[in-house]
Amino acid sequence: MLELEGLEEALATLGEVLDEGGHRVGILVIGGSSLLIHGIVRRPTADVDVIALAQAEGYAKAETLPAFLAAAVREVGEALGLGPTWINAGPAGLVDFGLPPGLEDRVKIRRYGGLDIHLPAPQDLIPFKLYAAVDQGERSKHFADLQAMAPTRRQLIASARWTRTHDPSPGFLGELRRTLSLLGVEVDDADL
Repeated sequence: MLELEGLEEALATLGEVLDEGGHRVGILVIGGSSLLIHGIVRRPTADVDVIALAQAEGYAKAETLPAFLAAAVREVGEALGLGPTWINAGPAGLVDFGLPPGLEDRVKIRRYGGLDIHLPAPQDLIPFKLYAAVDQGERSKHFADLQAMAPTRRQLIASARWTRTHDPSPGFLGELRRTLSLLGVEVDDADL
């Protein structure tokens, strides 16, 4: 598990390895690591969730990490005892139906040698956390993270609309309504 200090050290080490190899890469990061870097949560995170690679024209789904990056991640993971997939593209499928509107305009970039971490603004992390909280329930870290973010009703409604583009099923809608209710937001059909 990575606390903020360990996460920063791992990212800096990875950036050095990439720089030494003559590589530069930008990755769009969500999840607990992003919240940790923003200072929104203090809980440790198990990994760094990459959903997209930065390109000149925006972001491209990170179906897999580029070979040079995957090799550097393994090298740093082994050296620091983090395992070979401490940075992974596990949630990259979230890009399939689009990123939250305007996310690209609000991203902040943190540079670590040859590694550019693209951090969505906190408001753009709410849709991802809401989606995960609906999927995993109110006892999940995602629900706790969402509570720590203290989103407004407006942010939750906008996030709920985004999640519906990713899962329009009636079952998901029912769980979404329940999750929003647990967060103190009652919705009707016009809201979603």
